[in-house]
Amino acid sequence: MLKHIGTKTINTDRLVLRRFEINDANDMFKNWASDKEVSKFLAWDVHKDVMFTQLLLNSWISQYSDDRNYHWAIELKEIKEVIGDIKVFHLKDKHDCCEIGYCLSRNHWNKGFMSEALNAVIKYLFEEIGLNRIVAMHNTKNIASVKVMIKNNMKYEGTLRQAVKLNDTFYDLSVYSILKSEWNV
Repeated sequence: MLKHIGTKTINTDRLVLRRFEINDANDMFKNWASDKEVSKFLAWDVHKDVMFTQLLLNSWISQYSDDRNYHWAIELKEIKEVIGDIKVFHLKDKHDCCEIGYCLSRNHWNKGFMSEALNAVIKYLFEEIGLNRIVAMHNTKNIASVKVMIKNNMKYEGTLRQAVKLNDTFYDLSVYSILKSEWNV
């Protein structure tokens, strides 16, 4: 039986993973939501203006009242700025599993921040919530994302052929997962 407690603050060496706040809109817009390079492998379009980002954040914030909602802002401690997000979706209580997705500001790529955030969230989901299986998928063209998954001991399960359509082009998705029994082995 899962113990749903919602999105709680998680501290790592360099990051604070916390709930989004409405005043994060400017950081989110500036750091990743308006950047085509960040969104090119993801299933959402860049935000045209900060008002759109604020509306989206309002929606996300309202979902925190549900203890089954797990969605963190990734704040860099050093500069107290939100540089990305990490979210649980497709949560299946019956099977003790979920899918996880993440996004990071281009200015902070290749510095280990996303690996650090994912590691902390995996730990939280296994140890605090009681999940047994966590899945992540990436566009096969997104080499950085697979590195994050592998660094966190996720195992390759297969590829979903032409599973997403972005800008009128179909792309394959690779599926990775980690089981609680594999965690910290």
